[in-house]
Amino acid sequence: MIENKKIFITGGAGFIANALIGILLDNNKIIVYDNFHRDTLTTSPYYDHRNLTIHKGDVLDPVFLTECMKGADIVIHAAAIAGIDTVIKKPTHTMRVNMIGTANVLEAARINGVKERIVDFSTSEVFGNMAFKVSEGMETVSGSAGEARWTYAVSKLAGEHLNMAYYKEFGLPTVSVRPFNVYGPGQTGEGALQIFIKRALRNEDISIYGDGNQIRAWCYVSDFIKGLMKCIENPVAVGQSFNIGNSRAVVTTYGLAQTVCRVLDSKSKIIFKPALSADIELRIPSVEKMRDMLDFEAVVDLEEGIEKTAVWIGKNLL
Repeated sequence: MIENKKIFITGGAGFIANALIGILLDNNKIIVYDNFHRDTLTTSPYYDHRNLTIHKGDVLDPVFLTECMKGADIVIHAAAIAGIDTVIKKPTHTMRVNMIGTANVLEAARINGVKERIVDFSTSEVFGNMAFKVSEGMETVSGSAGEARWTYAVSKLAGEHLNMAYYKEFGLPTVSVRPFNVYGPGQTGEGALQIFIKRALRNEDISIYGDGNQIRAWCYVSDFIKGLMKCIENPVAVGQSFNIGNSRAVVTTYGLAQTVCRVLDSKSKIIFKPALSADIELRIPSVEKMRDMLDFEAVVDLEEGIEKTAVWIGKNLL
């Protein structure tokens, strides 16, 4: 249990951060630092909470970032450019925010003497386009230069290397987490599953880009948050990287669309369109390290997660 701490969260208005805030807010002081490009926080029940302080700022502003982080015991760095559409349209901005922004966060943590934990959000995409039961120690892949898809993976991998370098060189208590397709209530933006659910609830056509044979493992947000909390609380996590995902909730993209339609009793048609860019063909994590070191495994199955997510989308996004 984390209590009486000052917790600084970059990207704190986002989907996953908002779920984390809900767990921590009653017993800790939370400082959200975000440019509010995506905003789940403003409409959440936590927005006016007495323990919440909000700074509208950019991770590319090191001076303001460092000032706002003063006194923090724990730093969660969740701010990033994400979403394949955004990455393809703005690859330069993607790399600046994800690499320079991470460097700024780590330097601010060093200057401010953060003692307990700095958790950096990396990505499962560092394993490349064919990732079957990949473990944390396996070789990462940078992708071909010039392919916009890989600018995101490269930028997050660079941040992850920097995160570990600050641990080794300066003794900062850093941890890197690699999320594997997190979804659930509160998600906004370009997530495939929430788009499928939204269209299924409206009985609108569901578009799949490519042949739909891409395979993913889907992790419900409450499971991810439990894994993240283990990384924050357990001292053995320091200096490590961890896959956080559900290795049992595995399905093709086409199968996912079919499952959404079946679970929600939708009349949506599934249609296929040309692929937008290079894609991840296979992405399934090994979660043995999380289980063995931190005693964590995901428990929410895909159909249950779809039902819970659909309830929230029906109330909030339709």
